[in-house]
Amino acid sequence: MRTLLPFFLLAGSLHAADWPQFRGPTADGVTPDSHLPLTWSEKENLVWRTELPGPGSSSPIISGDKVFLTSYSGYGIDVKDPGDMAKLKRHAICLDKKTGKILWNHEITTDLPNKPYTGTYITTHGYASSSPVTDGNAVFFFMANAGVYAYTVNGKAIWNVSVGEMAHDWGVGSSPILYGELLIVNAAHESNQLLALDRKNGKTVWSATGFPASWNTPTVVKVDGHDELVVNSSGKLRAFDPLTGKELWNCDSIKAAELCPSIVAHDGVIFVIGHPGGQSQAVKDGKVLWQAQKGSNVGSPVFKDGHLYFINDSRGVATCLDAQTGAVVYEQPLASRQKRDRWYSTPLLAGERIYCVGRQTGTYVIAAKPQFELLATNVISDDDSISNASPAVSDGQIFLRSNKYAYCFGKK
Repeated sequence: MRTLLPFFLLAGSLHAADWPQFRGPTADGVTPDSHLPLTWSEKENLVWRTELPGPGSSSPIISGDKVFLTSYSGYGIDVKDPGDMAKLKRHAICLDKKTGKILWNHEITTDLPNKPYTGTYITTHGYASSSPVTDGNAVFFFMANAGVYAYTVNGKAIWNVSVGEMAHDWGVGSSPILYGELLIVNAAHESNQLLALDRKNGKTVWSATGFPASWNTPTVVKVDGHDELVVNSSGKLRAFDPLTGKELWNCDSIKAAELCPSIVAHDGVIFVIGHPGGQSQAVKDGKVLWQAQKGSNVGSPVFKDGHLYFINDSRGVATCLDAQTGAVVYEQPLASRQKRDRWYSTPLLAGERIYCVGRQTGTYVIAAKPQFELLATNVISDDDSISNASPAVSDGQIFLRSNKYAYCFGKK
């Protein structure tokens, strides 16, 4: 670990318009901003578009006048000619929110071996899939076995630390979160650990082990006046005291080769989805309330008015479940049969709309109600690269990224 300069965190540095982490300020893919554009293209409602230094699946986050995300370059760009793995670089990037100009770009390398580029999975998951997190003063990037890196929002290096040396064939997908003075990192594939780091210096405060097939981002759930840190792994859902790492409870959960969806909670009930074939369950206080044979293997769900909404990643089917019983309310394919797609992004709930980003067929906007209604389909015709990232929101604008570009749509 290297500590490069003294750093003191200040309170009250985030703003109401910020989108400081994966899935937004409430970590559930919900925004109170109901003034987002319904339609856009490369010509309509485009505020700016910025070419990125390489592909990536990380979602953008926003603090003040800055946008942060990650990319990778130097290796694994071309499926037919991946190149020399020793040249792989990961990029921690900051863009100007108003113009899209790249303000700073830190290149991060490691001497540790990564898994070879295979074309099938690495083009999907990439080497830069974890979204950063910020408190408005510092921004934290999880770069798999290359480590965790902390910078000021102006780009000055603060510290970096290793959280494990292992690498996985499918890369890493979990994003870090902040809790008080702690930075929580799911390093299941680097060291089989859930880690709480002191965000001032990167030192480990507590750790827990035992997270097979866990790609999901840890989520803090408020239950009866206290907080629980919930993480899913194959066959087991686990809850911890986020301050101490003490395990509070665990219960049987979905068994799968990979568990990417993060949980969503409402009134102390935790909703879990996963598995390629589709599974879901509701859990409260470590007890399973219901289970259903519907789900998604990658994107997480959103909750609204007693219903769960998600997109099945392999079938491209928009699904609505009754959150009290797990019963199917509707299932509806989004793309046409002539344009089959996969869905890795997590939906965004904004007022009465749900925004769903396909990998190759654009962004579909559906009504946030238990009757399916497609409101718009937004395609950027001159960008044929893959989009795996979830949307971010700030000041009535929506921020997206593909493997080629970062975008801002809305009113200028």
